[in-house]
Amino acid sequence: MATQTTAVPGRRTTFLQVAIALQTLSLFFQAVTAGMLLSSSHGAVLHDAGSRVMYGASMLYVLAAILAWRPGGGSPRPILYASGFLVLASVQVVLGIAHIPSLHVPLGILMFALSLLALVGQVLRARE
Repeated sequence: MATQTTAVPGRRTTFLQVAIALQTLSLFFQAVTAGMLLSSSHGAVLHDAGSRVMYGASMLYVLAAILAWRPGGGSPRPILYASGFLVLASVQVVLGIAHIPSLHVPLGILMFALSLLALVGQVLRARE
């Protein structure tokens, strides 16, 4: 006996959406661990580990944007956004290593906001 399945239109999650979601979650984790730095010695270890995950997530976002564009015939615009995030992540790492919180913290907030906007934009575009 054969079963028939139907796809629900507009409910498909793409690799690009997953990559942006991972980046957004890692940036949120960084904000939480930055707060933990103020009250716990474990905050520094978690923040350091999270920075590596966040940087890796930014690289994954670039890869996902390239894969969505080239074989899928999508827009190259996400590649620019992803590359911009990778540049911002690189600056963020340098500022963190140099212990310049006056620039590191606002840049982290900006990165989280931009990543959240990119995620929302991708989800809304996928529903069209």
